[in-house]
Parts: sequence; structure tokens; C-alpha cells
Amino acid sequence: MELNPATAEAKGGYSTVDESWDPTGHLALHQRDLVVKTLGPCRVPSPLMPLLKDRRPTYHAVEEGDRVLLDDTISALSQRKGSIQDLPAFEPAGPRTKIYFDPSKTRVGIVTCGGLCPGLNDVVRALVLELSEWYGVRKIYGFRNGYQGFIASYGRQVVDLDRDTVARINEHGGTFLGTSRGRQDASEIVDCLERMSINMLFVVGGDGTMRGALDIGREIAARQARIAVVGIPKTIDNDVAFIDQSFGFQTAFTEAAKSIRAAHAEATASPNGIGLVRLMGRHSGFIACYGSLAIGDANIVLIPEVPFRLEGDQGLFRHIDKLLTDRGHAVIVVAEGAGQDIMNQSKASTGTDASGNAKLLDIGVFLKDRIQEHFKGTGKEINLKHIDPSYTIRSVPANPFDAVYCIRLAHNAVHAAMAGRTEMVVGRWHGRFIHVPISLAIRQRNTVDPDGDLWMSVLESTGQPRLFR
Repeated sequence: MELNPATAEAKGGYSTVDESWDPTGHLALHQRDLVVKTLGPCRVPSPLMPLLKDRRPTYHAVEEGDRVLLDDTISALSQRKGSIQDLPAFEPAGPRTKIYFDPSKTRVGIVTCGGLCPGLNDVVRALVLELSEWYGVRKIYGFRNGYQGFIASYGRQVVDLDRDTVARINEHGGTFLGTSRGRQDASEIVDCLERMSINMLFVVGGDGTMRGALDIGREIAARQARIAVVGIPKTIDNDVAFIDQSFGFQTAFTEAAKSIRAAHAEATASPNGIGLVRLMGRHSGFIACYGSLAIGDANIVLIPEVPFRLEGDQGLFRHIDKLLTDRGHAVIVVAEGAGQDIMNQSKASTGTDASGNAKLLDIGVFLKDRIQEHFKGTGKEINLKHIDPSYTIRSVPANPFDAVYCIRLAHNAVHAAMAGRTEMVVGRWHGRFIHVPISLAIRQRNTVDPDGDLWMSVLESTGQPRLFR
């Protein structure tokens, strides 16, 4: 994988899709890439007019006709050609004075897909309350177990959603609607939407889910139907492009930090103690980085974006030995996608999961075995504890920050759908809520930039070398 520099310093992220970057490291996107599809002109007065009529433009209130710039540095803007109207910019999220759908005649579907993530129930609850309490929508349906819920052969029950149904679901982890992985036939899904006279579908899920949502939107367009498809991107790894931070991520690294603290306690309690914590992060090491920074006890952080080697004078084993000699203990934090190249040298591929993702080899177990084997050969006693909190982390309720973020994402998703926006996701970019075409959101992945400020902070915090050669 070729590493590309980034301009998103706040996220420490970069892209792995070459065509989105120019030779200077700036996003090589044009305004046409950022245009959100609409179902038609908005002619219905919004029920939110009492809240909007006296609202004044301020720094914190972006007008619906304004735009949020893609670039936020002078160097990036200087690369652009043409007038200010040609600068690539996102459509701002938020309520519109005129909407496309008549709420009294609108039917809504909500579905959650893919792996669990803190905040799923918060999103569902906020969608239902905004739709029913502010827009007056009377028919809201929850589809059970992901996209399977639309397919007749699975026999999944459809749930009527209202204020009472979702009253306390945000106090629990998981998803009230259930979930599943794997693709389903878009034409069958649209058949279901048309049978139930659904006008808008809210899809909460990750990369594979959004690809499915795009297929659904295209099938709807092929039938010349008028159904809005709006996504709320869910990825615990924080790897969705063009979104400052995904919901559930703060909760995830907060919980991860607790496991790192436990590993430190174990490591310091025994002679030559080693605490090894394996965290989520298939392609992006954000949880490992933020969790380690939050607690400050990690001595080594290994992520997918930075290759490493075990042997040699500058290898991982030599650094662990030095830590044991100097400090008497070591705490290692590793993201699940790290070191796959090392393991694949000796083990066969394990295939793909139901979503089509490559199944990863277990780097936690691999490192545990190899570290023990290495030090056994040196005659040095070690006491290694391996901790894997992955499923515990993803199933907890959202913390207060993520709970608020989920509510705001859901509100903006409802505003977008009501205004006839479709084949798009809501997100936050440079601190402002925006609309992103699904085709752009799934085009690349947000990952940790090895040359960015986040990884620099990790190196400063752990004291580890820039590379284990």
C-alpha cells in the first residue's frame, strides 16, 4: 500500500486511494464530486419554521444556500484554479425552510446493519423522535436484522416505531433493531419499500452497508421512484472518509483505555511483565492511537498503517528486551489489522466474511506466541498477559459525547431526507455538519497518517522508534 500525505491534520488521517490526491498531497476533488442528488424541488413549508423564521446567520449557523469548503489550509486553496464559486465545497446539513415530502403522508423505514458500535440505539431513538415530534410523521418502521429484514424469505418481523417504543433504548448497548452482515438483492429491497409505500429509508452502517444503500438508491432511480435513501455512517474504527469522527469512536477508545490500564497493572505486578492488548482496527489504527494517548501507559503501539519487523537490531523484540531491562515491564497495544504481512508469510489466507471483508489472522495470539518463543530462546523469564476486549468495547452504551453526537447526526439525517436529498450520508467536516454523496464516502478510507501529527503524538508518548525495521 502506498502512503499518501494528508491535509486533515485534526484527524491525523490520509487516503489510500491514489486518484483522490494530487502530487502535493492535497485532495484532487472537484465540485462535481461533492454534489448531492435530490428528488426534486422543495415546495412544502417546513414544520420547523417556528424555529427558523427568526434565526440569524452566525459563525455557528451555516445558511442552507452556503457551502462548507473541502480545504481548510491556504496551501490547499492555492492549488485550486478558477473563481470562488468553483472551489470544491460540501452542502451544509441542517433544516430547510421548504421541504420535499409532506410529513402527514410520509412513511419511513430505519435499518441498522453490520457489526455493533456504541450509539446505534441513540441514533434510532433520535431519528424516531425527530420524525414524529417535529415533523409529525405517523408511520415509522424498523426493519429487523439489517438488510435481511426486507427480504420475505427470511421472515423478519417489521417493528412499528414511536416515542414509547424507543423511550429507553439509548440506555443499552447493541441495536434494538438487530443487525446482520452480507449483501442482499437491491431489487428485492426496493420491492419491499414499494409494497409498504415507504418514502424514505435511513440506513445506519459501515462501508459495506453504504455500498448496499447506494445499490438501493440506484435501483430506486432506475424505477423512477421517489424514495430518499440517507445514510448515517457507522464505523467503530473511525475510518469513514470526509467525516471528522464517526459516532461511537470516542466511547470505543475510552473503553480501550481501560484495558490498557489493566494491562499496565498486570505488567508491573510481575518480573519482566508484558501486557499485550489487541484492539479493533482492521485498516485504521485510530482506536489504538487514541486509547494509548488517553491512558499514557503504552510503551509500544502497532497499527496497520506502519509496517514493523520482529527480528534485527531495530526490530520489535530488541525494543521489548530494552524496555524490560530499563523499566522491568512493557505494555504493547496492537490494532487487529497490524502485522498481517508478517503472518501471511507463514499462514494461508482465511478467506472472507459475509460482508466480503478479508478475514484477518489474529495478531494478538501471533505476537503472544512469538514473544514467548523469542524470550524462551534467550533464557530470560517473562510474564505475558494477553487481553482482547474487542467485543466488550463495541457492545457498550454510548458515552455522553457520543450520545450527543448521535442525536445531532440523526437530526441532520432527517432534515436531509425531508428535503429530498438521497444517496448521501451525513457527517461533520471541519467541525460543521455536511451532506456527503455515498459514492464519495465509500471511495476511500480514512487512516492514520504515519507523517501526521497524531502518529507523532503517539511516538512522543510511547518513546518507541518511528519504525521497527
